[in-house]
Amino acid sequence: MNKMAPKAGGDSAKVNSAVYKDKSKPTDIRLSNINAAKAVSDAIRTSLGPRGMDKMIQAANGEVTITNDGATILKQMCVIHPAAKMLVELSRAQDIEAGDGTTSVVVIAGALLDAAEKLLQKGIHPTVISDGFQKALKMALQVVESMSTPVDLSNEDALLKAAATSLNSKVVSQHSTILAPIAVQAIRSVMEPIPGGVGARVDLRDVKVIERIGGTVEDTELVQGLVIAHRSANVNGPHRIEKAKVGLIQFCISPPKTDMDHNVIVSDYAAMDRVLKEERQYILNIVKQIKKAGCNVLLVQKSILRDALSDLAVHFLDKIKTMVIKDIEREDIEFVCKTLGCRPIASLDHFTAENLVNVDLVEEINEPLGKYIKMTGCSNGGRTVSVVVRGTSGAVTAEAARSLHDALCAVRCVARRPALLPGGGAPEAAAAAELTRAALAAPGADHYCLRAYADALEVIPSTLAENAGLNPIETVTELRAAHATGSASGAGVNVRRGRVTDMRHEHVLQPLHVTASALALATETVRAILKIDDIINTIN
Repeated sequence: MNKMAPKAGGDSAKVNSAVYKDKSKPTDIRLSNINAAKAVSDAIRTSLGPRGMDKMIQAANGEVTITNDGATILKQMCVIHPAAKMLVELSRAQDIEAGDGTTSVVVIAGALLDAAEKLLQKGIHPTVISDGFQKALKMALQVVESMSTPVDLSNEDALLKAAATSLNSKVVSQHSTILAPIAVQAIRSVMEPIPGGVGARVDLRDVKVIERIGGTVEDTELVQGLVIAHRSANVNGPHRIEKAKVGLIQFCISPPKTDMDHNVIVSDYAAMDRVLKEERQYILNIVKQIKKAGCNVLLVQKSILRDALSDLAVHFLDKIKTMVIKDIEREDIEFVCKTLGCRPIASLDHFTAENLVNVDLVEEINEPLGKYIKMTGCSNGGRTVSVVVRGTSGAVTAEAARSLHDALCAVRCVARRPALLPGGGAPEAAAAAELTRAALAAPGADHYCLRAYADALEVIPSTLAENAGLNPIETVTELRAAHATGSASGAGVNVRRGRVTDMRHEHVLQPLHVTASALALATETVRAILKIDDIINTIN
């Protein structure tokens, strides 16, 4: 028994030493997470602001995308580290919540992680830093809300400023005078005021954006009606119908088939003639019913089991002068129904005049790169609009559509929460100045956390200045001085003039919801990363 005692003691010593050796692992994991997330932030930092650079993204299939939209860049970037993926998710969350500010939110998160790393090196516990950042966020949001200006949604000028500010940082910024009014008009057409509440309800699914190659971005147009991005199925049918009666069908005008693979063996010509005659009669009965109902524009849902429209059906429909548009996608049916004010007809028995809708004009527009259908004057239509975005190439058209989406989201944010802030890094600089003052009176570790949060917020004006070719240190110092005196709460970085000016006078305004959402989501993600002390791989 006595001989075993030293061995037991030796084992316990080994266990204790192993425990103490492992103390550095949480710190290493935390630093690894912070560095990985900071790398993602640094990758898109140069894309921030009106003078930000664009990224060329090449997909595995050789497709090239040129953009400076943070959400698009991160969505297509190949990210392996789990902490870095959290920043990609953060950008996506901001895109869903606000639709704009997707680059800003990742840049702020990167700066906060950098500040947290310095605090960790001072020996402050991650939980204390996390709680300190939460207090700082609460104070920053109060400052940002206090400097916002309420907006009347009937004031089109204020909405135009918000849309133009969003577009100014895009590749198509030179076309902001055309795209901004389209974005405002589209949102005002689809928004529904909240009864007894503030703001309005906007569903972006009610705005259909169609991309067409050909022409320039200046030729982009808003259509109060329905645009279908492909030609009609007719061979010799009409291409323009006024006072049209439109029907949307979900059944096929083609010979029926069984649900399983089958073979029909025909032994003689008489049997073959009988099959063809039956098919002809079947299609003729459907076409007669369409003519009886008075329908002269027919929309056919795309079928996956068989051809929605046979050649014989097209021939008969041409004869009765009915325009046919086939291959309406299943996911577009809801939008088509809402726009036209119709209901989809699932069987021939229900194809009656009562289920058709009146449209003033249906026309097939002919362009060098293809045809498309435009329907205007829907008498029973709902609150929907279509926007036809044009560009000289696929890359330009896709970027114009993305930029228009961000502008639509900016106007939607104002509709949801009717308040505007001065842009150019003014809200972040004002919040940083207030937090610096609060840090002086804060006790203990909170002093360091508030100060670090304030320094991190200044990354936005600093990056704006840096990307515009200005001296970031001089610009941030000048901005800090302007906000310290409290004389100009709207002071921000004016990249056009190359100095600090009042952004309200420059009409550079951004929605309150975008900034508030970016600060809240960035802080939440940073707190989550700080709380992680180990990465465990699961067994496959």
